[in-house]
Amino acid sequence: MNAIKKAALAVVLAVFAISWIAPTSPFEQGMHSVLTVVGLVWLWLHNRRWPMRDSHFIAICVFMMAHCVAARWLYSYVPYDRWIQWLTGGWSLDRALGFERNHFDRLIHFLYGVCFAPAVREYFRQRWPALSARQAFVLAVAAIMCTSLIYEWIEWAIALGMSPEAAESYNGQQGDVWDAHTDMFLATLGSLAAWPRRRARA
Repeated sequence: MNAIKKAALAVVLAVFAISWIAPTSPFEQGMHSVLTVVGLVWLWLHNRRWPMRDSHFIAICVFMMAHCVAARWLYSYVPYDRWIQWLTGGWSLDRALGFERNHFDRLIHFLYGVCFAPAVREYFRQRWPALSARQAFVLAVAAIMCTSLIYEWIEWAIALGMSPEAAESYNGQQGDVWDAHTDMFLATLGSLAAWPRRRARA
C-alpha cells in the first residue's frame, strides 16, 4: 500500500474515532459502524489481492467517511441543513427545495454507487481481462444494484427482531414507505453517474 492510500485510510480511521466521541445513541451507532469495520477490512484485503487505483481507493474512503458521519447521527438526524446555514449565512437547502425529511441517507446511497462503481468495474477487468470496458461497467452497475438489494434485506431482517421504535431509529425510514426502493434507485443512479466521460477502449 502506497503513501497516498495509507493517508486516505488514516483519515477514515480518524473520522471514525472522532465520530465516537460522546455518542448519543451508542447501540444504534454501533450497529451502523459494523459496516464501517467490515468495509475497512475488506478494502485492505482487496487492495492487497487486487491493487486498486489511488483514485478508486480514495473514492471508497470518501464514502466510508460519509458513512461514519451518517452513523454518528443515525442517518435521520445529520444536521446538514444547519451546517449549510452556518456556512452560507442562513441559506437553507431544506427550505429551498421543500424537503420535509432529512435526506442525508439519500446522499449516502447515491455516493455508494458513485464511489464503488469505478473500483468494481476495474476489478472485473482485472479478474476477467477479456471483458470490454462497457461489459465491465454493466456488471459493476448490476453489482451495485444487487448489493443494495441485499443491504435492504438485511435492514428488513434486523427490523423484524426489534421493537417498532428501535427499527425506525435504525432504518431511518422517517415514515417513508418507499424508503428502500428510493435508496436502491439512488445507488443505481450513482453507479450510472460514475461512467467515465472519456470512453475507454474495449
